[in-house]
Amino acid sequence: MMITSRRGAMLWLGGGIALSAGAAHAMQALNPATIEESVANLKPGQFLWAPDIAPDGPVMVLVSLALQRAYVYRNGVLIGVSTVSTGKKGHETPTGVFTVLQKAKVHHSNLYNNAAMPYMQRLTWDGIAMHAGSLPGYPASHGCIRLPPAFARQLYGVTALGLTVVITENGAVPRVAPTPAMLEAGTGTPPDADADGVRWTPEKSPTGPISIIISASDRRLVVLRNGKEIGRTPVTIAGEVAGTSAYTLRAIEGTTYHWLQLPLPGQTVAPNTELLPEERERLRLPEDFRAQLAGILAPGATVVLTGDSLRSGGAGKKLTVIKSEDEG
Repeated sequence: MMITSRRGAMLWLGGGIALSAGAAHAMQALNPATIEESVANLKPGQFLWAPDIAPDGPVMVLVSLALQRAYVYRNGVLIGVSTVSTGKKGHETPTGVFTVLQKAKVHHSNLYNNAAMPYMQRLTWDGIAMHAGSLPGYPASHGCIRLPPAFARQLYGVTALGLTVVITENGAVPRVAPTPAMLEAGTGTPPDADADGVRWTPEKSPTGPISIIISASDRRLVVLRNGKEIGRTPVTIAGEVAGTSAYTLRAIEGTTYHWLQLPLPGQTVAPNTELLPEERERLRLPEDFRAQLAGILAPGATVVLTGDSLRSGGAGKKLTVIKSEDEG
């Protein structure tokens, strides 16, 4: 299996995430140079949403109080970022790890004048929830996490009871989660990898959707199944990777894998654009690893190819890492 990027792909998740303001869903192309700029340039009420990058798998939400942003991951891949408004002074939003206890499309507050809380997702039984609401550009709620109405509706559609929500004061947010080993600093070999840095442990997550992350900066490929890392390997990529692009596996015919570039909003990619053989040949990985990966691939698998490092942010800062409960 070999992947490459098409010329003209924009930065960070292809740069083609839908930028929406309120219910109008005003679509724009984003052209900032880094992830940090993409997030920082969002105005109150705006958000980024690209669910096709990872169409299946477990969802996790991370809320940064410092940045007033919510980040949504599916199968370990970032699929959305939104502006939020959290608790004001005296009604601060609590930090910690929460789960969605209750969901309701139509809900009203029992504590604050019967205030409307559309697309409510309850995090605590004493009044903390995520829901659609007003976003003035600063913390203004009574502790809840207010979301743009259109984003709240989109998020509601991909979540389920028991969803993990992490609320943190930290301003540094991982690009891919929850796979801490993927973001480890330095050049050391992971404990269960061989001398060449290759690791293949499919038993860690025997079933579920496959997502593949390729970092041109790190020259590394990481395989996630059902949101957990099951493999990694060094790779070589001929030529430059100017930005980030996403692909889905349409079909397998014998030894031929048909990878289609996802036509994300904001990108000039024609539907059903398939990678050409010369493009696929730009990526090379160890033959043993390629064969093992080919054995578990099925239509619907996705690939995110990025020029960014998985180890550090655009400014060279080490990313905050979030660990899954079973990772200790």
